[in-house]
Amino acid sequence: MLRILIQLLLHANLLKETVNTMAIKITDECINCGACEPECPNTAIYEASYEWKYSDGTSLLGDIKLPSGKIANADKEQEPISDEFYFIATEKCTECVGFHEEPQCAAVCPVDCCVPDEDNVETEDFLRGKQKFMHPEN
Repeated sequence: MLRILIQLLLHANLLKETVNTMAIKITDECINCGACEPECPNTAIYEASYEWKYSDGTSLLGDIKLPSGKIANADKEQEPISDEFYFIATEKCTECVGFHEEPQCAAVCPVDCCVPDEDNVETEDFLRGKQKFMHPEN
């Protein structure tokens, strides 16, 4: 009975469900096949050793304050996170929330090296906020 009441309150938007999820990371088991990179709707995946920008594939421009509170310039090149295998810029990863039902990188990875990043636990609401921050038109 309680479960039915909670479902009704959630459905009526009278109760917020807090779901903890995590950004995705690419492990050192990556074979550098590149299957994941074009699947990312946030352009958060980069080839090893590539400098990246917050503005890549987003609406972000100039000086910005990220949802995490970090201050950055969206157009400034950032240091590569890995020089050995593909990597995900955590500040841009939303686990495809707002675009797809599941992280697309994990769905296409042939060696299952796109896994939850236990060092970056975020709620679904936070991920949705990141998505709206980077893509306000969606």
